Amino acid sequence: MEGLLTPVKTVTKPRIIEEIPVRSTTPNEQDNSGADLSKGQSPKSLLEILKSQPNFDDVQDALNYFAKKDGKDSALFSIKVPGPVSSQIVSVLVNSIAPNFWSTLQLGQSDINFKRLLATSLRSVSGIGAIIARLRALATEQDFAGQDATKASRNIDRHIRDSLELLEHVLDGDSTSQTLWSEIRKAEVAEVQKTMLWKEYISLIASGKVVSAAAQAEDALKGRKEVRKESWTASGSQFASWLGLNCAKMAFMLGIGDSTGWSALAELLAKTFSLGYSRQVISEFYRSILVSGDNSMQRIEALLKHMSSYQQQQFLSSTLAFLNVEVLPPKPEDGLPGGLQPTKAIGGSAALLRAIYAHSESLENKLISWLLSPASLGADGSFDLLRALVLALSPKADTVSAVLEKAITQFSDSLYIKHTPIIQQEAICQVLLLLASYVHRANRMLLFTVARSSVHMNGVSSRLASPSPRARFLGMIVGTALSELVDTPENRMDFKIEDTETPEAKWYLQLVRVKDEMGSIDDLRSTFTQSTDRKQGLSNTQGTTGRRSKSKKPTISKQSPSNASASPRITEIKGPRIVEVEDESGGEEDDLVPYAKPDSDPEDDEEDPTLIQRDKPRAPVYIRDLIAGLRDTENYDRHMLALNTAPDLIRRKATFGKEVLDHIDELANVLAGLNDQYERDNFEDLRRDALIAVLLAQPASVGQWFSRNFFEGDYSLNQRISILSALGLGARELAGFSNDGEDGQRPSSQGTVPFPSNKLPDKLHKIYSGEYSASSPVNRLTKNLEHALLEPMALDAADKLSGPNALKVRTFSSRMEVEKKRKKAIPNELAKIVAQNMFFPLTGRWWARLQAYGTDNLYFSTELLPPFLRTLALLLHASGPSTLSLPQMTSEFWDLLLSVRASASDNFPVLEALLFSFLILLDVNEDKERISREHAKELVETQEWTRLIFERFGGGDEESERVRMLAAGVLVRCGEVVEKYQRSMMGDLLDF
Repeated sequence: MEGLLTPVKTVTKPRIIEEIPVRSTTPNEQDNSGADLSKGQSPKSLLEILKSQPNFDDVQDALNYFAKKDGKDSALFSIKVPGPVSSQIVSVLVNSIAPNFWSTLQLGQSDINFKRLLATSLRSVSGIGAIIARLRALATEQDFAGQDATKASRNIDRHIRDSLELLEHVLDGDSTSQTLWSEIRKAEVAEVQKTMLWKEYISLIASGKVVSAAAQAEDALKGRKEVRKESWTASGSQFASWLGLNCAKMAFMLGIGDSTGWSALAELLAKTFSLGYSRQVISEFYRSILVSGDNSMQRIEALLKHMSSYQQQQFLSSTLAFLNVEVLPPKPEDGLPGGLQPTKAIGGSAALLRAIYAHSESLENKLISWLLSPASLGADGSFDLLRALVLALSPKADTVSAVLEKAITQFSDSLYIKHTPIIQQEAICQVLLLLASYVHRANRMLLFTVARSSVHMNGVSSRLASPSPRARFLGMIVGTALSELVDTPENRMDFKIEDTETPEAKWYLQLVRVKDEMGSIDDLRSTFTQSTDRKQGLSNTQGTTGRRSKSKKPTISKQSPSNASASPRITEIKGPRIVEVEDESGGEEDDLVPYAKPDSDPEDDEEDPTLIQRDKPRAPVYIRDLIAGLRDTENYDRHMLALNTAPDLIRRKATFGKEVLDHIDELANVLAGLNDQYERDNFEDLRRDALIAVLLAQPASVGQWFSRNFFEGDYSLNQRISILSALGLGARELAGFSNDGEDGQRPSSQGTVPFPSNKLPDKLHKIYSGEYSASSPVNRLTKNLEHALLEPMALDAADKLSGPNALKVRTFSSRMEVEKKRKKAIPNELAKIVAQNMFFPLTGRWWARLQAYGTDNLYFSTELLPPFLRTLALLLHASGPSTLSLPQMTSEFWDLLLSVRASASDNFPVLEALLFSFLILLDVNEDKERISREHAKELVETQEWTRLIFERFGGGDEESERVRMLAAGVLVRCGEVVEKYQRSMMGDLLDF
């Protein structure tokens, strides 16, 4: 029996983490290893040497052998081509050699050469794959180890850092993809294997495997006390920029007639669009390929020819996003969308778009759909981009005429007028007038026919009959503008009202006079160069600021023991000297009171003098110093001092000079992008108060900036919610409301703990107990408004049960108390700007995302949808019932609320926000007759759905009771309108 259990072989499985050996070896080992390599060993013998714990010189000789390009061995063996021996060598280099030697390398020339040779040997498909596999294994092992500070955990951290640095060295440079493609083509393998190697490289690089592995490794390193710079391979935007540079370099190196190379590049570039950072990829691609040299458009055309139709559309969509954000960004002038003068940026962009769609009918149709689709440029596109699109289509007169007819038909449709967000109607109005200017110059008779058509006349009539003031304004503008082009002066349409004499109306009427000229690619090159220089100057300024902050840290000079123990040198001072003479007859100075000894600074009580900071930062007094302090995240004292003083400084400077206005965009961008790097308890309050101060400094432009960047900006969920909070609270303050509690004071953040039980720290307790979200200002305001709206309903119901009003007596003192609590009327400055600068941009972009991506998008999530609905409700409530744009705001908000009913059915946070928004909507619209006449269908749908919600939740827990309370309030408001105007509503519903 014992013979049956005899072990045949014993295998010792090595750990992933190995201790770093000392680079010095015994003379015998050096002689033996050097003898082996000097004899010209085969790759298998080199593999055995690498496995047998080689010294530094052995590894360097082996790497030199692998990197050789000339010689008999290199022609027969290549470490870049996957094979039995090469795969084992790569595995040993990644899992054994790199961990043992990488962290011991210094800045000497030999060490730098060793890093370069190692990175060159691993710059292959198998090498990159092996590094990614090791990073994942290390990150997984670190997750199991947790945040333990043991020696094993510290070793894992060290190996993760080394692997990340190795990955950066392997991928470093903008010609990595070109180099790998050249090596794959030169490899002496079958064509099928070459194709599979390139596809595997694309799968590793462009499908997100590198970014995900690096991000997982960086996440495993979080929470450590050491300060280190995050790897660029873990940042999606930076890695996407690297991909764009690699694609541009590859396009520049390929020959125009290299069909195989262009097919490979097209496959790589198309795959990069799936990363989610297509704009960053295409931005670096264009900046490099257009600025680098000639024949840039020929190379772009060659690339497009080897793309499928769907890939071409992706390329065009990314190009439009790039032009919209970086070349033709929104530049409002005096509250208008922008200037009307021709620019090189518009002409160059039109030339680029013209070259892209010139040989593809599908791309031309894509451009037309972007112009006319309500879910595309109407929400996100700048006015200059609309001009560039129209200019790109202008060489084809028949196409421009057809697009004009489609635009007029869409603009005149009654359902489009009623249900489309107003921001998209403004965009289609601008497109229509721009198209009319080109048709007027090319074919005046055709424009005359269009202006006299029944579609146009009925459209103007429908818009004049619309309850929305903005829709009526757009109808008058289009009718007046087309009449000026085709009618004689005495027969021109003129409404003779103040709305058509405003600067905005004159700007719209000038759109039919716009005459842009087609430019060339050279115009874009100059634009790219200027923007690059501006970005470099900004980065240099930030770098200088960072260096200055670092230089202020106290430095400690280290002395050798001999110098430290030596006695100090005494130098005799020659020349006149000041000698203190004691005067015994100084009794007259006894009445002088000496200065008191200053108190010791509590921060100077450190025993270690190196920890004492003498150069404490001062509070910033200028906006540029504030921005520099907010960006200096490495200096804790300076950064937190800037954040603490930001709200008061911005408010103080907003009414003094133009300092805030000159830096308003940069200030908003810096504040919105701040992260809680030091985990301060009041960080969210400080950032929100600073954003509110920026909004109050210039409400119109900052409100548009908040609305645009909430959807388009590269921000986290927390930062987007902070933008919404600042927008809602700032709008209320602008309207004259207080954002504090009922007593005017902020609620105390210090709660009383009844018993010192096993309770988490205060910050964690708030997060996990739900008090953190409940204590936010927006939630507190929501509860206060709910109480203010529902309390009168409850009191009215109690009055009906207690008896008739005639039998109730009201004392004089109670009336005095009511008069004291009554607030004085304050001018509502918000009502003038809320619709065009805050409300409509939010709803318009939300509809654009919904129509483009459906309900599976970020803005339908449980984290963002409730604060988004509450923000819109707060904006509507703060604007008040006297706002001129209230009918249009009501129509858009009601349609938006009805569209999210399905998502709110099984989601308590969304359901509460939805019912609260319905309650605010019905309360603000005091004209109940208009509600019954214009929104009868929406009112009945809301009432029936709310009744189902009320019956579905029978109570029992706090959330259900809260939902039933809100649903009851909505039912009461709906019932008030339905009971009073039931007959008129039934007629409207039958007509509908």
